[in-house]
Order: sequence, then C-alpha cells, then structure tokens
Amino acid sequence: QVQLVESGGGLVPAGGSLRLSCAASGRTSRSYHMGWFRLAPGKEREFVGGISWNGGSTYYADSVKGRFTISRDNAKNTVYLQMNSLKPEDTAVYYCAQQRSEYEPLLPMSNEYEYWGQGTQVTVSS
Repeated sequence: QVQLVESGGGLVPAGGSLRLSCAASGRTSRSYHMGWFRLAPGKEREFVGGISWNGGSTYYADSVKGRFTISRDNAKNTVYLQMNSLKPEDTAVYYCAQQRSEYEPLLPMSNEYEYWGQGTQVTVSS
C-alpha cells in the first residue's frame, strides 16, 4: 500500500503562486511515475501533468504549460507542483497520484493511476 498526502493548497490572488507537495509513504513510490490531477466544480477530472520515476521527463497539459512545473525528490519520497501565474480557472481540488505500472511510459489517463491522495484545495481569486 502507498499513502499519498498533498499539502500546500490555499487561497491566492490571480497572478500569484503556490507550491503543492505530495508526500508518499508505505511501499516505495520511487520507481513509479507520478501525476497531478485537478477537479473543479462541474468539470471532469483533468490531468495537469506528470513526472517520470527518476524526474527525467515531465509532461504538462496545454492549459498549464509554461506556468506549472513538476519536480520530485525521491530521497524524500515527495513530488512537487509549482504553480505560477495562477488564474481563476485554475481553482480546483488538486490530487497527486501514483501510476499503476512501473513498466509503462508516463500516461495522462486517470485510470492508469492506482493510488491517490485526498486532495488539496486551490482557490484563485480574480
């Protein structure tokens, strides 16, 4: 079992920044790709981006490309989501997740992820 705990959410004005953290415990997640997703009211869950197991590759949704950066520190079993130039449309609950298979490339589909955190609320005011 893997437990994922997100932190760092909050209320921020448009144009501001936040850094989310996702701490993993339990069975090691160091060899697995990790993803960030978000869920806004009335919308479907959206893949924000992901990072390969060794941090060598990242992938971002077009909606956040150039503004968000994902990184990881495997020594700390922690993945980060740095969010800059935040917009009101970024308001959502943000979730980190561990990809199911360590043998597949980084994937954007939520059903490819096995373990999920409880989520952290990000609210961007206009």
